[in-house]
Amino acid sequence: MSILKRLKEYLDENNIKYILIAHFPSYTGQELAESVHISGKEIAKTVILKTQDQYVMAILPASRMVDVKYLEECIGVHGLKLAEENEFNNLFPDCEPGAMPPFGNLYEMPVYSASALSQDEEIIFNAGTHTDAIRMSYRDYVDLVKPTVFHFSEPLYTQE
Repeated sequence: MSILKRLKEYLDENNIKYILIAHFPSYTGQELAESVHISGKEIAKTVILKTQDQYVMAILPASRMVDVKYLEECIGVHGLKLAEENEFNNLFPDCEPGAMPPFGNLYEMPVYSASALSQDEEIIFNAGTHTDAIRMSYRDYVDLVKPTVFHFSEPLYTQE
């Protein structure tokens, strides 16, 4: 089953309101923001990091980057680093490469959300493909996924 279908079923089963958005192909969070005509800070991008023995999912605004050292301190691990796409593609067999939705709970993966996302009532994220996205309430997202929230992101640009 595709992750898009699985996500829709999961959201429907939990009575979550959402909007499915079809858009032009986009391969980065910033491209997705441009494609759907919104600010990059409203796009929840998924970043995969790894420790020596596990992968973790970090969710943050597309307009920001992970402060890996700070996140490492927050979660109490050593050697945390960004994972290369070819290292984790097999963990998301139902997704196009790089289009993982921020639902680590569906993949038995710890999820860490940047506190910067909580500034938006709604978030938009890839829904497993480079042409589908979902818009939903950030509060509903937190209630479903139960990510650990930290301030681990920094602006990519001086203007945000």
